[in-house]
Amino acid sequence: MIDVTMENFEADVIAASQTTPVLVDFWADWCGPCKSLGPVLEKLEADYAGRFKLVKINADTEQQLAGAFGVKSLPTCILLMGGRPVDGFMGALPEGKVREFLDKHLPSDNEVAAQADAQEAEQLINSGDAQAAIAKLQEALSLNTADDETRYNLVKLLISVGELEEAQAALAPKLTEIPLQLRFDALNYWLQALQFVSTDERAAWTFEQFDAAIAQNKRDFDTRLAKARVLIAAELFEAAMDELLEIIMRDKTWNHDVARKTYVSILELMTPPKPKTDDAAFGKTAGGIELTGKAAVQEDPVLEMISRYRRKLSMALN
Repeated sequence: MIDVTMENFEADVIAASQTTPVLVDFWADWCGPCKSLGPVLEKLEADYAGRFKLVKINADTEQQLAGAFGVKSLPTCILLMGGRPVDGFMGALPEGKVREFLDKHLPSDNEVAAQADAQEAEQLINSGDAQAAIAKLQEALSLNTADDETRYNLVKLLISVGELEEAQAALAPKLTEIPLQLRFDALNYWLQALQFVSTDERAAWTFEQFDAAIAQNKRDFDTRLAKARVLIAAELFEAAMDELLEIIMRDKTWNHDVARKTYVSILELMTPPKPKTDDAAFGKTAGGIELTGKAAVQEDPVLEMISRYRRKLSMALN
């Protein structure tokens, strides 16, 4: 348990809740029920052994924080996960009721272990040890098969190192879901491109050979798609989208919309993950509390390029 003020709120509540749920206990010296609830919460923090973090905020001395969370009476407890409030309760609940509240939201022991493996895998990726990272992600997924983030990262890493059969096996369960998540569909199109270059003789063609064949027939969509797949496999994504646009502008629905679907998948693959706490870039915590002046927003060149190609697709489809 730690005491939180405005100074350490961002680090010890918002940032901390990105990896571990944080239970915020708003209390005051004069509050009798607060004094009975406090020891219960501290006991549960010890019992749950790291599954959540308890912080205490004095509502009298930290009125800005109390106001930001809409605290009307004391004690008030608010649970944050991923930088956001997810639930809360008021009053000095008995231990059993607090346990029910926590169990409704907190990850299981297996999920906690899976999260630890996934975090270690991220460190291994950053250090360049892809094989060790794959092993950690596989271990994490075995502990929590419902963790889409871990599955996505595993498939993406397997594809990037060329382990295509293993990637296909890990991806397969997500491709049968309805609705199909775009990010998994995108991985599937990337995988198809790599499988194409490992099985089709045109993978050995030079780009000049592709261009010569296309010059003879501008509507040779099969050759255009083959060229786009070779470009995707080489991670020349802009050139691949340019080639796919040539198909879309001539026949939007050719071969069950494969050109448009592949194009959209490239955009998805290129889109960087969203920051865990978007508001932080604007000087606010995820709770909407103003901490600093607004930072200047600089246009990311990758995002600018993605936006440009989205506009190109929209124009081609209209």
